[in-house]
Amino acid sequence: MRGALHTAHLPTRWVEPWYLAYALLGMSVAGAVPILLPLLVSRLGSAADVGLVMAAISLGGLLAPLWGGLADRYRLHRGLLTGGLLLTAGGLAALPFAPLRAAWLGLALLQGLGASAASTMANLLVVEAHPEAEWDERLAWLQTFHDSGYVGGLLLTAWLSQIDLQLSLLAVASVTAVAAIVGGVMTRTPPGPRTPTPALFHPARHDEGTRLSPPHLYYHVGVQTFRRLAPALRSPFGRFLLTWMLSLSGSSAFFALYPVLVQEVFGIPPALSSLTFALAVSLRLTLYAPAGRWSHRLGPARLLQGALGLRLLAFGGLLGLGWLPMGSHSRLALVGCTLVVLCWAGLGVSSTTLTAHFAPDHEGAGMGLLNATSALAGVCGAALGGWLAARWGYHAALGLAVAGLTLGLCLSLTLRPKP
Repeated sequence: MRGALHTAHLPTRWVEPWYLAYALLGMSVAGAVPILLPLLVSRLGSAADVGLVMAAISLGGLLAPLWGGLADRYRLHRGLLTGGLLLTAGGLAALPFAPLRAAWLGLALLQGLGASAASTMANLLVVEAHPEAEWDERLAWLQTFHDSGYVGGLLLTAWLSQIDLQLSLLAVASVTAVAAIVGGVMTRTPPGPRTPTPALFHPARHDEGTRLSPPHLYYHVGVQTFRRLAPALRSPFGRFLLTWMLSLSGSSAFFALYPVLVQEVFGIPPALSSLTFALAVSLRLTLYAPAGRWSHRLGPARLLQGALGLRLLAFGGLLGLGWLPMGSHSRLALVGCTLVVLCWAGLGVSSTTLTAHFAPDHEGAGMGLLNATSALAGVCGAALGGWLAARWGYHAALGLAVAGLTLGLCLSLTLRPKP
C-alpha cells in the first residue's frame, strides 16, 4: 500500500512522452519567434509591418474554439496536433523568403493558426483521455514542459540573434517540425466523442496575450457563450473586461515590438534583451504562489490594481529613460523591462479570480471571454503599436502602454467584487 501511494505521487505518473512536442512548440513559438521575427521584419520593412505581422500571429489565438469544435465532432485530435505543428513549421520556414508584405502577413497568420490548433489539441489530449480528478496535475506538468521550452527558446535566441536571422528562423522551423514528428508518433486520439466541460478554474500560470500556454486556451468561447453572457457585459463583469482590454492592449504593443524597441530606444542588443527576458520569466515562475496568497489576503481587485500600478510605474520609467541619450541608462532600462514581465504574476492570478467573482453562473464561459479579450487586445495592441512606432518612433509605443495602463488602472478602481 505504501509503495502504491508513493508511486501515485511520482511526477512520471502525470507526464507523457508527447509532452516533449509541446515543450518544443514553447521553445519555438513562445520563446524564439517573438524575438527573431520582429528583428527580421524590421530589417525588411517598417515598424508598422512588425506590428501587423505580430498581430497576425495573435489573431490565430481567437480561433481556438474552431479547432476544439472540429476535434470534438470528427475526432481529429492527433491530426490537428500534427497538422498544426507542421503548419507552424512551414510558415516559419517560408517567411524569411517571402518577398511581399502581404505574404508576411499570410504566413504569420498560418503560423498563428497552426500554433493555436496544436496548443488546443494538447489540452484536449489531457482532459479527454484522463479522468477529471487528474486534470490539474497533468495540465500543471504540461505547463511545466511548455515553460521550460519557453525559457530555453529565449536562451537559444540570445545566441541565434547574433547569427543570420533567416537561418535562425529556419532552425526554429526545424525544431517545430521535430515537434510534429514527436506528436504524430506519440499521441493517439482519445476514444469516444465527449464535449469537454470547462473546469480547472484556478489561478493559471500562463503567459500574457496569446502565448499559447495550456490554461490560456483551454476555455473555449463560442456564439452561445456571448448569448449567455450578453447581459453580463453590461454589468461589473463587462467593466472588468474593458479594464483588461485597455491594460493589455498597451502592454501588447511593447511585447510585439520588444527586441526592436529596446534596441532602437535604449541601445540594448537582441542577445542581451533575450537573456533578460529569459531571466525575468524564470523569476516570475516563483511569484505565482505568493501572488495567490496576496490575492487571498488583500483581495483580487487590490492585487490587480497593485500590479497595474507597478507595471505603469515601470513603463513610465522606460518612457522617461527613452528620452535620455541612447545607451546611457541601458541597465536601468533592463530593470524596467524585467519589472514589466514580473508584474504578470499578479495580473494573471487576479484576473482569473476576478472572472470567477464577476462572471454570473458561467465561470468557464467567463474565462473563455477573458481569453478572447486577451487575444483581441494582443491583436489591437500589436497593430496600433506598430503604426504609432512607424509614424512617431518607438517612444510612441511606450506612450501607448502608459496610456492604456493609466485608463485600465483608473477603471479598475471601480471594481468591487463581493466577499
